[in-house]
Amino acid sequence: MTDSAATTLAAPATRFPLTSDGLSAVADGVLSAARTGGATAAETEVSQAFGLSVTVRKGEAETIAYNRDKGIGVTIYVGARRGHASTADFSDGAIRDTVAKALAIARYTAEDDCAGLADPKLLARNWTDLDLYHPWDLSVEAAIELGRECEASALAVDRRLTNSDGATVSLHEAQFVYANTHGFSGGYATSRHGIYCSVIGEEDGAMQRDDWYTVARSPNDLEGAVKVGRIAGERTASRLGARQLSTLECPVLYEAPIATGLIGHYVNATSGGSLYRKSSFLLDSQGKQVFAPHVTIREDPHLSRGQASAPFDDEGVATRRRDVVSDGVVQGYFLGSYSARKLKLVSTGNAGGNHNLVVSHGEDDLPALLSRMGRGVLVTELLGQGVNPVTGDYSRGAAGYWVEGGQIAYPVEEITIAGNLNRMYRDIVAIGSDVDRRGSRHCGSVLIGAMTVAGN
Repeated sequence: MTDSAATTLAAPATRFPLTSDGLSAVADGVLSAARTGGATAAETEVSQAFGLSVTVRKGEAETIAYNRDKGIGVTIYVGARRGHASTADFSDGAIRDTVAKALAIARYTAEDDCAGLADPKLLARNWTDLDLYHPWDLSVEAAIELGRECEASALAVDRRLTNSDGATVSLHEAQFVYANTHGFSGGYATSRHGIYCSVIGEEDGAMQRDDWYTVARSPNDLEGAVKVGRIAGERTASRLGARQLSTLECPVLYEAPIATGLIGHYVNATSGGSLYRKSSFLLDSQGKQVFAPHVTIREDPHLSRGQASAPFDDEGVATRRRDVVSDGVVQGYFLGSYSARKLKLVSTGNAGGNHNLVVSHGEDDLPALLSRMGRGVLVTELLGQGVNPVTGDYSRGAAGYWVEGGQIAYPVEEITIAGNLNRMYRDIVAIGSDVDRRGSRHCGSVLIGAMTVAGN
């Protein structure tokens, strides 16, 4: 952060109620109780977390929320039967009761040959520190001041910005240990901090809203509060005077922050649950061309400070760097142990989700992509769901800008963009260098050759 100083502290032992050794001892107690109760296998996750969130609106603190959580989740296997229970009570008696409940559930559920712990050969044995934990010594008073700076910066952009949804400053820190009866035990601390701002503008009786945010593992990597506010204000002001369009077919350019959603649809379609339930438009897609030939998607779980970095997945399976799409061709799915067994494949270390998907891109930034598109729609906001995961049919409400001669001409609203994801992926003309790295999918703006844009 550049506008207000943030201090990153070494992790003091007292920052969490329990030390990492304390969490491991609780996990060992859960597994011991499971074995004593008759479980043939068991796994547990023991976690603790705390956070602070402050929202400032119209210059005043509107909400101050502080949370402190802890929990134990235990999954018991009795042969091919599975039971799960959880508790927030770390006492010995509560642990015994929770294990007993999971055992009771397991004994009365149907057998499932695909249920069970991860293959011991796939479990992580050694891993490096991915630099995921950076405490933020942020007081409520300091958070309020940051929120005020952020909101004031946004409202100062344009006199037509007359109202605010507020500026929120938040910190979150967590620590966990996962352990199972295959002898695996591992865990680490993580942090996630952010600043968010949303303001409202009005012109000729019509109102518009837009926002901006920054998020990072370390407070020192956050964009400054003043910058976040300024961007939120500029985005809102630029949407004032929005028009509708007549229905047409034209190129569509997805701005980077929402282009990541296109990658999200792909992840859902190639995840184990969708595949074995046959509820995906990309069934049996491994080895087949799905994207345009210039598109490669790499999964990189070990990025330092990455939002989705992890040395192992939710089952202890070691994560690894791999291309999930290479030159447009699907190289692999996203599988945990259960879905892998259902599909007669091997876990890819994706129990719990994907890890830092990095999408290849060209040298064009957003202005260059606008110039390349020439005439069409730049989409900066999507509304509603409108995606059929079985057929790939795609229809979303949208807002953004009409582009003429490679330049933004005016803002547009109340339009619908429609197509089919199978065609859209193959019709990706270019991916920009303006990569949004704030989430688990790192992607630049995406230019699609042609889509139906429905207006008035």
